[in-house]
Amino acid sequence: MDKIFVIGLGPGSPDNLTLAAVERINGEGPHFLRTEKHPAVDYFKTRGIAYQAFDSYYDTSESFEEVYSSITERLIEEAKTHGIVNYYVPGNPMVAERTVKLLADRTDDIELKFVSGMSFIEPMLEATGIDPVDGLQVLDGAELKSTDVSIRSNIIITQVYNPRIMSDIKLILSEIYGDEHEVCLVHRAGLPDQNVERLMLSEIDRSPYIDALTSLLVPALVGDRKSRYSFEDIVDIMAKLRAENGCPWDREQDHLSIRQAVLEEAYELVEALEDEDPEHIVEELGDLLLQVVFHTQIGYEDGEFYPFDVTTGLASKLISRHPHVFSEKNVDNSSEVVYNWNEIKYENRNISTLSEKLKNIPRLPALMRSYKVQEKAAEIGFDWDSISGPSDKVSEELLEVMESYTVFGPSHSHTEEEIGDLLFAVVNLSRFLKVDPEVALNKTIGKFTKRMEKMEYMAENMGIQMEEMSLNELDALWDKAKSEE
Repeated sequence: MDKIFVIGLGPGSPDNLTLAAVERINGEGPHFLRTEKHPAVDYFKTRGIAYQAFDSYYDTSESFEEVYSSITERLIEEAKTHGIVNYYVPGNPMVAERTVKLLADRTDDIELKFVSGMSFIEPMLEATGIDPVDGLQVLDGAELKSTDVSIRSNIIITQVYNPRIMSDIKLILSEIYGDEHEVCLVHRAGLPDQNVERLMLSEIDRSPYIDALTSLLVPALVGDRKSRYSFEDIVDIMAKLRAENGCPWDREQDHLSIRQAVLEEAYELVEALEDEDPEHIVEELGDLLLQVVFHTQIGYEDGEFYPFDVTTGLASKLISRHPHVFSEKNVDNSSEVVYNWNEIKYENRNISTLSEKLKNIPRLPALMRSYKVQEKAAEIGFDWDSISGPSDKVSEELLEVMESYTVFGPSHSHTEEEIGDLLFAVVNLSRFLKVDPEVALNKTIGKFTKRMEKMEYMAENMGIQMEEMSLNELDALWDKAKSEE
């Protein structure tokens, strides 16, 4: 089988080349370099050893992924032609080398052999005084995403070889750490002319020293009081609150004692969403997340489940119920997405009949639950053909309420039943009008409250107590408050 040797050139000077690397350089096979912008390449030049570098690929390709794919394909072609090829990369071939990963996926085409070298990490740690036991991430700056970043770990970011890439990284990191977080730019780590810049995150793309031998060190955020906290921090804080020397109230709670808080926080979040108040939304999202973390910690302490069971269950559900994203299934519109989601859910829960589907609807507030019950009935065709059906039904149920009131009076069980039928009919009408009855009623409650507040203000300005006003006077005040909205 054709063979590619992947050789690490070390972090810088030719003095850092291993004996095995020197042996390959002086051995058989053509030599290919991912980049010749590396001090160790002087070893080739001073000895007249021929090589080809792939630096031009960076100038002609549309993306880094295209660069790495092109290099991979070229190396495989050369291996098929020559039988043996030597491919040289900066540092250690197993550290932050995308082309090595791509080559490793092609083991059916070639055999890979590795010649190790010192990575850039060791000189970076020495230059910055960072101990990896405190936590260390190594990330590729060319492919950096905000979700890659763990603020509890020190982070070394490589592939930051020009100001444009550094600017992109700055935008990502500033959203996480803030502009004033102090970081280190390390240039030519481990070489005699090593340069360490300590500067604020907002300044990293202004450095005049950025080149192929530059790396970025982002220190971890530590301590109980810091500028940013991660999800893991919240989990740790909750565990501390529930610990022996934690908060007495938090320690006393169980699943049932705080279950009502889940509903309350969810409703407060809905209110913030309707107010379109970003700061309030952030606060209420945090409060709702607290309930999730609280119940997760209780479950862990009681031996019911692990925190990873919660995140794994959610991730697995999202993947399995979105086959149009994670597999080959196609959908035409969002309605089909919802249908597929429900069908997969029912299949996983072994639910097949309509009655099972209706019983599977959780004990939501009555308006929300009745809306969902009617949706399920409509799926099997038990529904009106036009809006006149639910509209006429509302009128019919209203008459039956009044008849019950006439015959049985208020507070009678029969009148209660008829009121329920009327509300159910109104929900059905709202469904036909594509209006969420829960949202609509909450808006009306809010509108009513504001009008009453306005009426109270008007009455005070008139020197009158609302309790002393007649119904006609209150109606007039109501109309005036309404007209001023």
